[in-house]
Amino acid sequence: MRGLVRRRLILGTLGLMLVPLRLHSQSPTTPAPSVEKGTASVKPGINADFLNPDLNPAPWVERFEKEGREVYDQRQRIVSALGLKPGSTVADVGAGTGLFTFLFADAVGPGGKVYAVDISPALLGYLRRRASERKDNSVVVVQGAERDARLPDESVDRVYICDTYHHFEYPTPMLASIHRALRPGGELVLVEFKRVPGESSDWVLNHVRAGQDVFESEIRAAGFERVDEPVTLKENYVVRFRKPAK
Repeated sequence: MRGLVRRRLILGTLGLMLVPLRLHSQSPTTPAPSVEKGTASVKPGINADFLNPDLNPAPWVERFEKEGREVYDQRQRIVSALGLKPGSTVADVGAGTGLFTFLFADAVGPGGKVYAVDISPALLGYLRRRASERKDNSVVVVQGAERDARLPDESVDRVYICDTYHHFEYPTPMLASIHRALRPGGELVLVEFKRVPGESSDWVLNHVRAGQDVFESEIRAAGFERVDEPVTLKENYVVRFRKPAK
């Protein structure tokens, strides 16, 4: 009898020792998950209009390709600054209505290639129609994504981004995809609105999320080297970057 009581006391003590262990296993302390860099939108809704499948391209053609718009008026100077040669491959990221796409096609010739990248289904359809009308086989229309230009790795000599970088809702992964797409020694040419408080228009100040210093720092952080500013404009700036050679 005394031995039975002793065994019950021992088992009871062990049970008390196990209770905290069971409670701990039921409610472990788990650290909060970290947010992957670049997964958060820097300007939610910036592309809502362009993602509308019913978007009418005509007003955008009138807006983008008209006298008085600086990049339109200076388009030949800008194209010359890219240094394209016959047979080159260039990606027009954020091609829009194709203002520069088809100028690039003329510059690289039938032996070259121009990737016209955009996320707008309606504008992509418009670009395909223009390329078909021109019978221009050098133009390849690409359905880009908000985080990825969807270009083949090390496939292009130049990437051109005109008044579109501020529409990159997820610039970190987008720049990573552009870096992959460029061949070693290839160049990224950025054209963007000058955003200077007290000087820029209210539209620019409200629409463009940051100024030149911020955009340049983001591009350098993605692995690009700043080269120069090959063209001087009034409302826009033009900066050339290079992907380091291996």
